[in-house]
Amino acid sequence: MIMELAMASSHTVLMRLVASAYSIAQKAGAIVRRVIAEGDLGIVEKTSATDLQTKADRLAQMSICSSLAQKFPKLTIIGEEDLPSEEVDQELIEDGQWEEILKQPCPSQYSAIKEEDLVVWVDPLDGTKEYTEGLLDNVTVLIGIAYEGKAIAGIINQPYYNYQAGPDAVLGRTIWGVLGLGAFGFQLKEVPAGKHIVTTTRSHSNKLVNDCVTAMNPDNVLRVGGAGNKIIQLIEGKASAYVFASPGCKKWDTCAPEVILHAVGGKLTDIHGNALRYNKEVKHMNSAGVLATLRNYDYYASRVPESVKSALVP
Repeated sequence: MIMELAMASSHTVLMRLVASAYSIAQKAGAIVRRVIAEGDLGIVEKTSATDLQTKADRLAQMSICSSLAQKFPKLTIIGEEDLPSEEVDQELIEDGQWEEILKQPCPSQYSAIKEEDLVVWVDPLDGTKEYTEGLLDNVTVLIGIAYEGKAIAGIINQPYYNYQAGPDAVLGRTIWGVLGLGAFGFQLKEVPAGKHIVTTTRSHSNKLVNDCVTAMNPDNVLRVGGAGNKIIQLIEGKASAYVFASPGCKKWDTCAPEVILHAVGGKLTDIHGNALRYNKEVKHMNSAGVLATLRNYDYYASRVPESVKSALVP
């Protein structure tokens, strides 16, 4: 027992948190799949017909937040859903950790971080509207970890990865990353040189969004759900820029995906080129939109129309 304790204490807080969050995100992904399999989504409209919450959002958030809080009681945890504080069913608690992550070195600049220094941004089900419509590959579970206002570690679980690959395919995958260490769980791929493929919102479009996309002079435009899903398109070579010139996306949508992108040399900012901040006091809305690329950020940033910039105030 003493041996085990010594081992546990030799890992940094950050790497223990990431290793736990990996297992916790996998558990949330399993909950998301189970709710669909059981057939009752329990859909509630929050602010509009495109802003939905399901039983899966609620259960996955309870599972993530309670599991994290039980193991790391001093964390600040901010989740998308406003949930009544109630006794959480023990079967929703995940206390495992992904051992592979603990074998990785913690970047030295983060080795002395304390639990209370970290803010965790949770989107239990990113792409809820698509989830309710059966566009299951759009759905992700997002756990982002921030330190001093900067997103430094992130986990993206894609519960339905491979869901169209036949009955023998392994369903779901988990991507994770830490700045200064790298990002893992996928094959990095770039869009062919000279191709400009823009990915943007599927269910929250308006004139501003479309004007900004058109200004990029894209060869192709993809309209898909979920911020996590769009960042995955960037790192897997399906899209070269994620352009969303509108408020609507929140800090829990961007925190984890931003880390994965930054860890492989990409860039995510608001539409003006400002870095996003993730300290606990910050407003939740990314009111100046999102611009993200794996490569050639300046090409896209230079094409954002002034009319779009003046309409979106950070």
